Amino acid sequence: MSLNEIKEEKVKELQEVIREYLPEQKGPQKVIMEAMEYSLMAGGKRLRPMLMLETYRMFGGNSEIIRPFLAAQEMIHTYSLVHDDLPAMDNDEYRRGRKTTHIVYGEDMGILAGDALLNYAFETASKAFEMEPQKAQLIGRAIRIMAEKAGIRGMLGGQVVDVASTGKKIDKETLDFIYRLKTGALIESSMMIGAVLAGACEEEIRTVEKIAANIGMAFQIQDDILDVTSTTVELGKPVHSDEKNEKTTYVTLLGLEGASREVERISEEAIQLLSALPAENPYLNWLVKELVHRRK
Repeated sequence: MSLNEIKEEKVKELQEVIREYLPEQKGPQKVIMEAMEYSLMAGGKRLRPMLMLETYRMFGGNSEIIRPFLAAQEMIHTYSLVHDDLPAMDNDEYRRGRKTTHIVYGEDMGILAGDALLNYAFETASKAFEMEPQKAQLIGRAIRIMAEKAGIRGMLGGQVVDVASTGKKIDKETLDFIYRLKTGALIESSMMIGAVLAGACEEEIRTVEKIAANIGMAFQIQDDILDVTSTTVELGKPVHSDEKNEKTTYVTLLGLEGASREVERISEEAIQLLSALPAENPYLNWLVKELVHRRK
């Protein structure tokens, strides 16, 4: 089986984990459960839970305790996309090749579906306490990492600066700040949680955080490149949206060639740090290269 085929199998495995933790659609408010499922099961790379799971396995993790965190992390990521697509933000009508949540369910339910996914993520992650109460300290730390990296000093903080910067010319330092938080923080969270729950030492957790930060930066710069070079059919969402929203990107700052060189440099640094860890996961090494050089 090729590495690409292995990846497809792993995506299917993660799909089942995520589906397992979906709320039952019942009660007068069941429309919100439907909107949550519509948003969450729209497909996608499942990058964040995959990085979490592979990091967990790399450090010797082998229990079920990781499962609620895999689903919870994808819920947080999905909530951010649902809100990102809203008319007040990027005003996008397509995501992952189909209509966005607010187009299908209305803007009001789009807002509430995002809120519901964020709240339900922590409800889901907390199920780990019941699974292995003897690991309460590690679980508590993992939940705190998840919360901090999703919040005002993480993804949400990056989104704030991104929104405030729309239509303005910003410098590379500000752009790097946005990318480190808006994209990098959840990738950092994913890999750090995998390491924490597997019992990695403090130094290893900090190295994992650096690796993830580089992956996030390279991933987002590649996203800038694809917004210019790809098509809506291939990408599954509108292209040239950065230009439409008057956003500064690595392509507008450095040009296509310059942005491509940055992807190479940053991803190579991530691979070197990953290779220096005492634990090994050849698939994870391949996955990092695959993600940052993707075509969609």
